[in-house]
Amino acid sequence: MSLSLPQWGQWMTLILIAIALGMDAFSLGVGLGLRGIRRSRALMISGVIGMFHVLLPLFGMGLGRYVSTLVGNLAAIVGGGLLCFLGVNMLVQGFRGSAEGTMLHHNSFWGMMLFALSVSLDSLSAGLSLGLFHSNVIGAALLSGVSGGTLGILGMAAGRRAGTWIGEYGEILGGAILLYLGVQFLW
Repeated sequence: MSLSLPQWGQWMTLILIAIALGMDAFSLGVGLGLRGIRRSRALMISGVIGMFHVLLPLFGMGLGRYVSTLVGNLAAIVGGGLLCFLGVNMLVQGFRGSAEGTMLHHNSFWGMMLFALSVSLDSLSAGLSLGLFHSNVIGAALLSGVSGGTLGILGMAAGRRAGTWIGEYGEILGGAILLYLGVQFLW
C-alpha cells in the first residue's frame, strides 16, 4: 500500500507529536532513575504511562472532533494555538529545571497512577488539537502510547546511568518540536 505525500506528512507529524509528548515522560523518568528504581517497577510505570498516553489523546481527539464541528474554520487556528501553548509550556518547564521537583511517590498504586497521569496530561491537550484537524485517531493514540511508554523507560534507564541534564534537555527538545508544529499549523 502506497501513501500519498499528504498522508506521509500527516504520519510524520503524528510521529513528531508523539515523540514530543513522550519527552515529558522521558524527563521525569530520568528523575526517577536518578533516585534509583528497580527494573520491574520501571517497566510497570512505563506501561501505565503508555496506557495514559493512549487513553487521554483518544478522549481529547473525540472532544476535538466535536468542537471542530462547532467552530468550523477556526479549528486549525485553535489546534495550532494549543500546540504552541504546550510547546512554550514545556520549554519554560525545561529551562526552569522543574523535572526534578515534581517527583511523586511512585511506589504505591495511586502514586504510580498520579505520576503516569501527570506526565500524560499534555497528551489530552494534544489529542484535542489533533481532533480539531481530524487526524488518524487510532494511529495517533497508538503512536503516543508507544512513544510515552518507551521514552519513559528510556528516561528511567538513562537516569540510572547519567546526570540530571538529560531530563532538562529532553523536555526542551519536546517543547521545541510542539512549538514548531503549532507555528506550522498557524502559518
